[in-house]
Amino acid sequence: MYFEKMRAALSSGLAACCAILLLVLPPAQAGTALAAPPSPLLSDYTHTAWNGLNGAPIDVHKIAQTSDGWLWAATPAGLFRFDGLHFERMDKVYGQALRSSNVMGLLAPADGSLWVGYRLGGLSVFDRQGVRHFGPEQGLPDSAVWSITQGPDGTVWVATSASMASLAPGAQRFTTPDAASGLAQTLVRQIVFDRAGVQWVSAQGGVYFRAPGASRYTQAWPLLDLMGMAQGPDGTMWACDGLSKCYRMSMTAPASHAPARAEVEGNGIHFDRAGGMWTLRFHALLRHLQPGSGVVPPAQQLSKENGMSGPLPQTFFQDREGSIWIGTSNGIDRLRRNRLQVMPVAVPFDQPMMVSAGNGEMLISDSAAPLRRYLPDGSAQPELPGNFDSAYRDEQGAVWLGNGDGLWRRNGPAQYSRTPMPAELVGFPVQAMVHDPVQQMWVSIGRKGLYRIEGGQWRKHGGLDGLLDDMAMCLARDGMGRVWVGYLRNQVAMIEGRTVQRYGPVQGLALGNVLALLVDGDHLWLGGETGLAVLDLKHKPLHFMPVHLAASGVAIGLRGISGIVRTADGELWLHGASGITRIGAADVRRLLAQPEQTVAAEQFNALDGLLGLPGQFRPLSSVLEDSTGRLWFSTASEVASLDPRHIARNPLAPSVQITSIRAGGLDYPAGAAVQLPQAQRDVRFNFTALSLNMPERVALRYQLQGYDRDWQDPQGRREAFYTNLAPGSYRFVVKAANEDGVWNEQGADVWLNIAPAFTETALFYLLLAGAALVLLYIFYLLRVRYLTAHMQDLMHERLAERARIARGLHDTLLQSVQGLIMYFDSQARRLPSDSEERAKLEQTLDLADQLMVEGREHIMDLRSEAIPDQLEQALQQYGRVLLHDHFTMRVLGKPRVLCDAVRNEVHAITREALLNAARHAKASMVVLEIDYQRDYFIVRVSDNGQGLPCHIAQTGQREGHWGLVGMKERAVAMGAQFRLDSAAGQGTRIELRLSMTLATAQPGKPDLSGQAGVLPPAWWRRLLRRLARGK
Repeated sequence: MYFEKMRAALSSGLAACCAILLLVLPPAQAGTALAAPPSPLLSDYTHTAWNGLNGAPIDVHKIAQTSDGWLWAATPAGLFRFDGLHFERMDKVYGQALRSSNVMGLLAPADGSLWVGYRLGGLSVFDRQGVRHFGPEQGLPDSAVWSITQGPDGTVWVATSASMASLAPGAQRFTTPDAASGLAQTLVRQIVFDRAGVQWVSAQGGVYFRAPGASRYTQAWPLLDLMGMAQGPDGTMWACDGLSKCYRMSMTAPASHAPARAEVEGNGIHFDRAGGMWTLRFHALLRHLQPGSGVVPPAQQLSKENGMSGPLPQTFFQDREGSIWIGTSNGIDRLRRNRLQVMPVAVPFDQPMMVSAGNGEMLISDSAAPLRRYLPDGSAQPELPGNFDSAYRDEQGAVWLGNGDGLWRRNGPAQYSRTPMPAELVGFPVQAMVHDPVQQMWVSIGRKGLYRIEGGQWRKHGGLDGLLDDMAMCLARDGMGRVWVGYLRNQVAMIEGRTVQRYGPVQGLALGNVLALLVDGDHLWLGGETGLAVLDLKHKPLHFMPVHLAASGVAIGLRGISGIVRTADGELWLHGASGITRIGAADVRRLLAQPEQTVAAEQFNALDGLLGLPGQFRPLSSVLEDSTGRLWFSTASEVASLDPRHIARNPLAPSVQITSIRAGGLDYPAGAAVQLPQAQRDVRFNFTALSLNMPERVALRYQLQGYDRDWQDPQGRREAFYTNLAPGSYRFVVKAANEDGVWNEQGADVWLNIAPAFTETALFYLLLAGAALVLLYIFYLLRVRYLTAHMQDLMHERLAERARIARGLHDTLLQSVQGLIMYFDSQARRLPSDSEERAKLEQTLDLADQLMVEGREHIMDLRSEAIPDQLEQALQQYGRVLLHDHFTMRVLGKPRVLCDAVRNEVHAITREALLNAARHAKASMVVLEIDYQRDYFIVRVSDNGQGLPCHIAQTGQREGHWGLVGMKERAVAMGAQFRLDSAAGQGTRIELRLSMTLATAQPGKPDLSGQAGVLPPAWWRRLLRRLARGK
């Protein structure tokens, strides 16, 4: 079989192959480019290898990519999937289990399904709706599945070790070819359909083909046991014999009957979408410069020695974004096309200096190799012996080169004229050069300073004062003829005629060592160790503005800018320690108009194919534009180029998937909705974005709707954590963008429902609120009971005190006065009845009797327990007596029985209020309202009189009078609210408000027993006196 056959031939053929390669490959010349290689070369790809140390599968037989973006690998140890960052062994696909872990055949059609063929026989088809298994019962041969292919009409063809079988769209059973088809029941390794719809079958003993519509298979030429078929860009079918020989196939044998001749070495052959030929050998992957080319140079071979994951490449696959994947015996490799094209040289450069020679040609020299001219086809021609430190292309297009021997002007290919240096400068490197307006050259010499060449004489500082002795790192001339000099330590000088102006931090310059200058119309761009600045040459006074850039909303930290180019399209390109930075033309215009704002930029780095750090000292500049508009970038060991008008872009938005949800130590599949049990508050979402081309630059953002206000950046992670989530429904949404900012706005989402515990339900809160209300009501009742008892105690004390006072008055004062009256009465009876003294004395005694009656009445008032039951009647009568027709009383609500103490106090307060109205109000009408409400007992006395002065209305007291104070004190004592509203000329309103519960409570009656005897009525005493006098 194929893989076993390859392994068996490995030990016997490896030594011979290596020996042949050593004989046929020419020796490499230092600094010499490969002769006219077509693009892309192997060096134009970024190679990444994964092996067991990275969790990658080993012994990979087949690779496929499903329509959702997952990369799948079939191995004897199981089925694996890959999202560009992490490998994952899959025992289930779409939730359905595999029938075996020994997987060899894979097919991923456009409908999103995945077909899996097993090494020990059988096949499974997985999709979102479920799984279908096929075996002998469904017509599939019971043998190892080598490969699975889909034909142009949708029929699926399966190659097995016993035969091949096909399953038409919608069919439930496989069919196998019969004897009349011309293809015997034998081992079939591979089935391929070419672009014309012809079916090619690699079977044991030969390759067979069948044209569309034909029923019979015909054996193709050559009549060899071939495998690993592929169709080239010209339509030619190729196949290999498994012993490092590949042949062109034909439907007919040649007329000459010449024996078949292998044209390409390899055990498997493949063509990428651009038509490039790749072959798999026992020890390496070979990139053929031309389809059908013979010997492949070492630079176009990828093997374990130069980084491939394993020694035996076994399968080739190109994904939907164009990356090439190689499955090896030890892992998986990816070849991704670079955006920058690195100049191929056999020996790396050492600090290259470069300058455009025109016509798309480049002149490059370094510290170890002489100057060479590199042509657009990639070839190199010797140009000038020696090494050069600096280059300058003037306004007329002339190229100037500098080294320790002098300056060299290029007059044509390999034709130069030399300007010698003075003896004191010989051997010192040239740092920078520029012409002034009169075509005199300014030259910066390392460790010597700045010189101007005038008439063949080298004058330091050009004879000018004000220039620094420090090294001038870079030079430029603006449109007004002024020469600009960039120095170390934040210093810049401007030479205008014979005048020198110096600028530095005071003028806003904060770049450290100035490494690059670019005149751009009315502006000057400056690059340095710490960033980029721009200077408006027309703005006075001159002030340097720092430039702020951002990529995808994240600030870009520019460092070590040693090259600046403004293209014809208006773009600004920078090259520095932080990589290559591109600012679009519109953003450049916006930046020049408002230098203080942050503008968007794009960055290129090692992921795009440029390795190494650009020069930070010499040679400068590290970026330039050639005559065709192509940009060239130099690092310490490489030179690469890029066409800014044709940058390769990835138009495919990445697929986004939420792979799982973890909560409480359990994993939940990310379906349409996930229901979490009670008390699960901490949740982790795992997600991924399926962009395999450059996953390092995939941008992700997520939001848990119902919790997050804004989109969150996972900062490179592909998981999100949430803790202490409240019960409820949430929607988790993930979106992603590829390396070129193409967003998948639909993204992926999942609903998350967290069930509340009983203590978090609405019922619990309702019960809790009900319990709180009950407690409040109980507290209210207790408070009312307490206040009622307190008022009852106060009223009992008052009644007891009144009874004590009454007893005291009765037992002391009245009894004593009564004794005096009886004494004087006896004395009066001794006087003659007709005497004038007796008459006067009896008149006095009658007056005393009257006083005794009044005193007894007051004492009885003190001892009385209540006003008569009809409070309304008593107050009605009192008001009529006081106010006559100027009085009106209204009773509102249903009258209730008031407790004795309250009735007494209300009677006293109301009488006082009516009395005050009668005495002071001068009102035409006084209204008394007694309002029996459900919760309150209210008494209102209002008049339309002259009202109270402001100070009395505010203080509630008239000087020398205590009526208002007494009413308020009585009200407070029984727990009522007393309110007085009055204004001069607007009448007066008094309101007494008492809780009905307090008003109707029945306190215990005070004990008024134990009083001394009762005084006899006054009329009886008077009668007795008159009888005694004989009247």
